[in-house]
Amino acid sequence: MESLPNCPKCNSEYTYEDGSLLVCPECAHEWSLDSEASGDDEDAVLAKDANGNLLKDGDSVTIIKDLKVKGSSSVLKIGTKVRNIRLVSGDHNIDCKIDGFGAMKLKSEFVRKA
Repeated sequence: MESLPNCPKCNSEYTYEDGSLLVCPECAHEWSLDSEASGDDEDAVLAKDANGNLLKDGDSVTIIKDLKVKGSSSVLKIGTKVRNIRLVSGDHNIDCKIDGFGAMKLKSEFVRKA
């Protein structure tokens, strides 16, 4: 019988496999063996664009829909290219600077990886 690793959050020894993930029944933390083997950061934010591609810090994206800018009469036009994005946790999960607008927060579902 193979020995599963302890939970990285609470160090519980009662972990179990659920498909491709490992699950801790004590703290409900889920992780994959691949991320553990590669040494990925546990707190990394996962975001997918409108086509389902994984985004990462430093990517360039294109806006796929005209977006109204809250608190302004401006509109971000479809096709606007955004460079060097930064992923953050929260409702709007992309921090970026857009030429002509400045610092903005975007939702990943309204962008496409360029």
